[in-house]
Amino acid sequence: MTTLAAVVKNAERLMTAAQALSTGVEVTFADGRSGVIPFGDTRGMEGKRLAGLELPSPHELVLRTTTGEAVDIPWDFARHYCDPGYRVKAAAAASRSRTATGRRIRSLRKQAGLTQDELSRNAGIGRVTLVRIENGEQLPRFETLTALADALRRPAGDLLVGDAG
Repeated sequence: MTTLAAVVKNAERLMTAAQALSTGVEVTFADGRSGVIPFGDTRGMEGKRLAGLELPSPHELVLRTTTGEAVDIPWDFARHYCDPGYRVKAAAAASRSRTATGRRIRSLRKQAGLTQDELSRNAGIGRVTLVRIENGEQLPRFETLTALADALRRPAGDLLVGDAG
């Protein structure tokens, strides 16, 4: 007899349970990993008490405070507390994204025939900021991204997606 099996792709992204503890919230994922998110690490819970929690979707946990506020916790924030290897994977992915974005911006700048000085001046940002972005040391904030796109006369999406040159 042949054994058939199905695997849920990206199951690590699915939160299946959450439980309030005195120090934080214990979260369990579909792949069995679990961990505790300390209240002190949860933005929006500073100085507040937990009144309840909900898991409205497998990708979001909502904490309710005694003052009636809702504090959303996305799956990827929770995953950091449940899987030590996830931090390494997330950091590597972020580094690749910064590098690729920087290469695209550098390539588009050169295609436009602009120096770093000219592009940074036209975009209204510091040259050092542009150097850091092009070197993949930082991702541009939304306002910086749109200013660079305007200065390059390109849609902002071109700076994020496409050939990295």
